[in-house]
Amino acid sequence: MQTVILGAGGMLGRALGREFPEAERFTRAALDITDGAALRAALGPETRLVLNAAADTRVDAAESDPHHVLVNFVAVGALAAHCRKLDATLVHASTDYVFSGKGIRPYREDDPVDPVNAYGRAKLMGERRAFEEGLEVLVVRTSWVFGMGGVNFVDTILKRVEGGARDLSVVNDQVSRPTFAADLAAGIRRLVDRRVTGVVHFANAGDATWFELASEALAREGRTDVLVRPVPTSAFPRPARRPPWSVLDTSLYERLTGGVPRSWREALCDYLADRRAAAPARPAS
Repeated sequence: MQTVILGAGGMLGRALGREFPEAERFTRAALDITDGAALRAALGPETRLVLNAAADTRVDAAESDPHHVLVNFVAVGALAAHCRKLDATLVHASTDYVFSGKGIRPYREDDPVDPVNAYGRAKLMGERRAFEEGLEVLVVRTSWVFGMGGVNFVDTILKRVEGGARDLSVVNDQVSRPTFAADLAAGIRRLVDRRVTGVVHFANAGDATWFELASEALAREGRTDVLVRPVPTSAFPRPARRPPWSVLDTSLYERLTGGVPRSWREALCDYLADRRAAAPARPAS
């Protein structure tokens, strides 16, 4: 049995590589999942599990660049169809942005979907096409992912401060559940080991705004010299709308696996430790 990780160079892909060390890994540079011929060549008859961490997550660019549809929708359907021919299970990562943000409680897997931006619409279409084309499909929705190996909000904030910023304005009226890529990958491993299919939500415990996440990261790094100001979404006009409330309910995951996601604050500490360990050594004075 062979396991394949697609998008192995990103945050989730790298974390999945640690959870599935036996897997064959393809980065975006090595394999473009929109290239059907390359995809079929990479997934041989011995492939039994495909972990798809490849995605175009440029939410604002998605409003005007149709490329994201090829990655997040069209390629997912082709991948699911090929997995069906191979009798392989497909695990596909999706997003909280399939929801409108008008909810008043955490979103369950069977709640109505109504994305408010092009990125969310393409990811939702990708989910649906995967189930239409594939037999054994697991879609794991998650939210606000941070981790090593990719662009993420926590790293962006810290880089601004490391670059000299001392006064930051951060949005405080969007709420979700921040998620550490390493914990997401471990959650996927638990679901795969139990042969779960369908749609399952995974996110670290506890909700937060972007302001709260930024403030916590800076506090953990001892950056008391930085002023963080809470501001409304309207202070930062963006091409794509964001759901104001996209908190995911993870009780199904907990029932299926017997595991409870740890708090995002605890997970953030581990990420910051990883980030410090990976930082280049400073020259001796």
